[in-house]
Amino acid sequence: MAARRPILGLNYVSTEREILSFIRRTVREAGAKGAVLGLSGGVDSAVVGALCVKALGKEKVTVLIMPSDFTPAADTEDAKALASNWGVRTYLTNISPIAQALSGTFGFDAGKIPMANIQARVRMVLNYFVANSFGLLVAGTGDKSEDLLGYFTKFGDGGVDLLPIAHLYKTQVRELGRRLGLPERVVIKPASPQLWPGQTAAQELPADYDRLDPLLCYLFDSKLSLTAAAKKAGVGADVARAVMKLHRSSAHKRRTPPMVKPW
Repeated sequence: MAARRPILGLNYVSTEREILSFIRRTVREAGAKGAVLGLSGGVDSAVVGALCVKALGKEKVTVLIMPSDFTPAADTEDAKALASNWGVRTYLTNISPIAQALSGTFGFDAGKIPMANIQARVRMVLNYFVANSFGLLVAGTGDKSEDLLGYFTKFGDGGVDLLPIAHLYKTQVRELGRRLGLPERVVIKPASPQLWPGQTAAQELPADYDRLDPLLCYLFDSKLSLTAAAKKAGVGADVARAVMKLHRSSAHKRRTPPMVKPW
């Protein structure tokens, strides 16, 4: 924990003010009537939801709660409680029947990753259906840690209109969540896209976010070498190499599609 405090310190008052201004400005400049987001019951979507309500007012925010057949009941209950507390318009639907119908279109059995990605993309299709129906923008819930690691689905949770917390690392998002008054169980909940039963970020990433965030910050903000960043962050060289491999292999997710003749 000691390693991440100096490098990841923030002025959370000015950070919140900056995000609120960004949300208001982006919605206004788009001529939209508000924002819609998928609310999972995890910290990222809870923070974005709370910020959208503060920025726009509850009457201009819509949330979609979109569990699958294996989403933990506690996550859905947390999402429902947050939405009820905010007083926002809320839609709840199970996405599994939609995902299963799509996956059966061509008559072959897809593997785990295609099935995971189709769920993330179904959620975004529903977000945009509601957004288009009511003149809203889709607020993304991705953070900087996930973005740098490529830990998101291309054209799924990565396909949005605005990203209010994409400049904040996961550990910073958790602290902002505390300052926004979110329930501690939501703030500290283990990260997971919940795209298959029992999925957690800890199983798929080289280390937990308390160890990854300082490393990411030293690598991409301070621009240190791999060896120096690993040493400063207090992690092994194997972790640092794994992080860089994830970052490089996911570069396509952070770029616009290539063209023969860029504009």
